[in-house]
Amino acid sequence: MTTTNGLLLIDKPGGLTSHDVVARLRRLYDERRIGHAGTLDPMATGLLVVALGPSTRLLRFAQAQVKRYSGEVRLGVATDTLDADGVVVARAAVPVLASDQVNALAAMMVGRQLQVPPMVSALKVGGRRLHELAREGVEVERAPREIHIERFSLAATEDPDRWRFDVTCSVGTYVRVLLSDLSTRMGTVGHLSALRRLSSGAHRVEDALSLQELSNLADATAALEPPARLVEGLAWTTLDEGEAARMRMGQRLRLAEDHVAEEIAAFESDGTLVGILRRRGDLWKPEIVMTGAAT
Repeated sequence: MTTTNGLLLIDKPGGLTSHDVVARLRRLYDERRIGHAGTLDPMATGLLVVALGPSTRLLRFAQAQVKRYSGEVRLGVATDTLDADGVVVARAAVPVLASDQVNALAAMMVGRQLQVPPMVSALKVGGRRLHELAREGVEVERAPREIHIERFSLAATEDPDRWRFDVTCSVGTYVRVLLSDLSTRMGTVGHLSALRRLSSGAHRVEDALSLQELSNLADATAALEPPARLVEGLAWTTLDEGEAARMRMGQRLRLAEDHVAEEIAAFESDGTLVGILRRRGDLWKPEIVMTGAAT
């Protein structure tokens, strides 16, 4: 029996949750094991990295990759969710700032920093998701998390209250919090009014398909890429035939070459991904062994 297996890049439309996209793909592929790396809010569009079948076990490697976004911030208006889907909670005058002044403020936010997650988010505190508590009018303490902003720039639009932005950041960064904090630095309030994910690691939205384009394909499996594309950020090793067989049987391996990483991707000589090895002293233990047909 052939198993649907591989990577799928989707250009998510606005108005759908990431869960909605997964639900549609489950029906299209008749496959229950489908997951994604990095949730996009309903108002957001752009790249959603999806894995099907056995490849879902590799999603954490794609999730950890650096992401790039573009979008727009609306100044002078604050919302309870920090984005355009929220209720207006404050208004403030917008000072006149030149592009170099705004980008100087943005440059001060580049680097490692602590960010407090918003109340309207999917994080759990005490077994409850924060957005559930927020709907009940409950606000709880949220531990700050370390994030890293690699690049952050803005450009003026014809509307002085609206600025376009481009940001490259670590996983776990809440862009709407970043823009809200920048608005404060600019001497006003603001919220995220548009967001599009442009890339995640080596994956780009230009290579993604819309749900409509995918459904128009005669064979939707033709859009799947090999599972190996999910682990491109890992160090790797090539196994000989005997080593690959032992790995598939769950046996630990002794590798000839040295590796600094604690986890590495293991391939056969033809490029087929066997799975993931984790260091155990001088040996390497099979952490994930791929099964099913590779696509």
